[in-house]
Amino acid sequence: MSATLIDGKAFAAMIRGKVADHVARLKKEQELTPGLAVILVGEDPASQVYVRSKGKQTTEVGMNSFEHKLAANTSEAELLALIQQLNANPEVHGILVQLPLPDHLDEDLVINSIDPAKDVDGFHISNVGLLGTGQKSMVPCTPLGCLMMLRDHHGSLSGMNAVVIGRSNIVGKPMAQLLLGESCTVTVAHSRTKDLADVVRRADIVVAAVGRPEMVPGDWIKPGATVIDVGINRIEAPEKGEGKTRLVGDCHYTSCAEVAGAITPVPGGVGPMTIACLLANTLTAACRANGLPEPDGLTV
Repeated sequence: MSATLIDGKAFAAMIRGKVADHVARLKKEQELTPGLAVILVGEDPASQVYVRSKGKQTTEVGMNSFEHKLAANTSEAELLALIQQLNANPEVHGILVQLPLPDHLDEDLVINSIDPAKDVDGFHISNVGLLGTGQKSMVPCTPLGCLMMLRDHHGSLSGMNAVVIGRSNIVGKPMAQLLLGESCTVTVAHSRTKDLADVVRRADIVVAAVGRPEMVPGDWIKPGATVIDVGINRIEAPEKGEGKTRLVGDCHYTSCAEVAGAITPVPGGVGPMTIACLLANTLTAACRANGLPEPDGLTV
């Protein structure tokens, strides 16, 4: 068996196209331009690249992009004051604080200071509670992207056996809640799960988000299962030359693709969907804030 490739890069481009079309209509019909504010504290190289990409894609879909780059020694009071300003700014519909933050800043305190209606990362405790109780919320971007791809591939997920490997607040837990909302039977597994291989082998859907390179081999996968690989791990690649590296997922792609019915690659799978869903969430937040219908196909 050779798995169908779930092309996250192409899917993300489609999502961005939908967002851009809806933004254009809002501008024309409502004189409304959704706005996304991103706060970066410090000079982490990976975070800088990610923030630049977010800003570029935000403007490409016609939204306003507000970037706030703060020094690494910014005090907690200064950061919270900026967030309160953005909470009160009607031109800002989405607020994202790039993580990780410097050690002297309390991430939970910072995240929970964001207006839940503008929390386009979906990390505020209010949105976590709303999602967990099946109510309307802002949904974390990476799990939302995974769900969109699963829905597109399968249509209905009702009754399917899903295993989520990983229990993080960012991916694992919200992913499990979303799958429960689709009437899946959901198991949350992790590195300490007993007989993890046997647990995974029972799954029609495997979402790997544990952060260990190529942890899941092909012989853990049920024939025909759908594998969503959230992992992004950089490992040494001596075949490319001394000091070279390459990106791999949490699944061993070659062996899993021989067994699975469908699979996301790394790179080019889940990764591109995260920013696309961030844009979708910002558009959704703008529509909700103005009492307008939410965009079709971009929310849960």
